[in-house]
Amino acid sequence: MAHAWAMESRQEGSAIERSLVSVVDDDESVRESLPDLLNEFGFATRTFSSAEEFLASDCVGQTRCLILDIAMPGMTGPELKLELIRRRQAIPTIFITANRDKNVRPRLLEEGAVECLFKPFSDTALLEALNAALGAEGFR
Repeated sequence: MAHAWAMESRQEGSAIERSLVSVVDDDESVRESLPDLLNEFGFATRTFSSAEEFLASDCVGQTRCLILDIAMPGMTGPELKLELIRRRQAIPTIFITANRDKNVRPRLLEEGAVECLFKPFSDTALLEALNAALGAEGFR
């Protein structure tokens, strides 16, 4: 069903197909697999192995949604989100994590995350979070 939606979006030429989604995760398998799915949904993607690598890139100002691992060496996902806010770069953020701590998700949502998905997550859950993220940023 998600794939039918992606096809519809491409045919309509919606803003979604031009939206850059940046993925920041220290797990190489996530950085390799997630862009394929995001491309199927019609998004442009860039991947980064650390928060520091993302901050040093030219993608910060172009990113319309950030898919961000919580626990990474160096700067953590929540620390990156705070740094972006400090820099006045409020990018809608979807956190992803393998940590099943039931207190993590409510805390991150309270702090402004669009969603917090537990790995492994479904294509549908990710697409719903992306739609919410883009809606939160006011894309038309």
